Amino acid sequence: MPVLLSAASAFPLHRYPQAQITEAFTELMVVNAADATQPVAPTGDDRSSTSLRNAIARTHAATTVESRHLALPLADYEKLDDFGAANDAFLREAPPLAARAVTLALERAGLVADDVDLVISTTVTGVAAPSLDARLMPLLGLRSDVTRLPLVGLGCVAGAAGVARVADYLRGHPDDVAVLVSVELCSLTLQREDTSMANVVSSGLFGDGAAAVVLVGDHRADRLGRSGVRVRDSLSHFFPDTERVMGWDIGSFGMRVVLSPTVPDLVANELRPVVDALLLRNGLAVGDVNHWVVHPGGPKVLTALQDALDVDARATKLTWDSLREVGNLSSASVLHVLELTLAQNPVGTGHPAVLLAMGPGFCAELVLLRW
Repeated sequence: MPVLLSAASAFPLHRYPQAQITEAFTELMVVNAADATQPVAPTGDDRSSTSLRNAIARTHAATTVESRHLALPLADYEKLDDFGAANDAFLREAPPLAARAVTLALERAGLVADDVDLVISTTVTGVAAPSLDARLMPLLGLRSDVTRLPLVGLGCVAGAAGVARVADYLRGHPDDVAVLVSVELCSLTLQREDTSMANVVSSGLFGDGAAAVVLVGDHRADRLGRSGVRVRDSLSHFFPDTERVMGWDIGSFGMRVVLSPTVPDLVANELRPVVDALLLRNGLAVGDVNHWVVHPGGPKVLTALQDALDVDARATKLTWDSLREVGNLSSASVLHVLELTLAQNPVGTGHPAVLLAMGPGFCAELVLLRW
């Protein structure tokens, strides 16, 4: 089985308390909504600035997020007047941030850039061609023959999906070293003229950051004398007729979030059979799982997940911690929770864990780990 050796996160230097972000983003949205030809009210037909301010304040507070890192200083967001400006900022800020995460993950694994045989990169908050992994080549000093694979469009689920796809590769290349890197600069997608509830929620929930994971094939692990965390199995599941539950509408305005209020209901009603299917084929049940490494989709989604799995908040404590401290990082979030879990140095040979994320589609990706 492939072995997961390390995980590491990196964050932009600009960190703000939630209240300060709320104040700044509210001013941006109120001013620009007033200038918009057809502003969209957050609730009902009341388009007044007071109603919008109250809706933003109430929604941001409900996220339970206490602080977030942003790619840019708060004052610079008013300068991002179109998709091109926002994407230029992404191309400038994302590669060095991703490189920091990969460098730290390699250090923790006791490896160097020259050891890497495969790089899988993922992002859904910027467009890059050459892709993000290509831009990491000179920054990290990767070999010219390294295999590169960008994952595009998976959104929040990509952290878990990336771990699963790396493990699939390593089963066929047991001597190789592979890196998964995610970088998401969610703040650059803020739509200043969009006062829909989806955009209001997004503006209060999502933060910026990068995360990387290093995995090796079992032959390489044996040569290194490393045990680590084994990737035992994985499962992908697409929920039918859910294409408009989560994602982006992309146009001249940039990336406009699609986020349905039905997500918690989907999780509550549809997730448990998927989890049971993965566990059952490995001779396990929910009660056998010692660690839940779960993507912090938001308070309502997390509560629905706990109810579906019949676990309490203690089982997902590190996920709640991640949400509170840095917000939802899209695809990087579940890897940040994995980093927090590894830092606890949990003991117990053979103890199972489930790494789980959901994203656009609507879909779920589960990875069964074994300490």
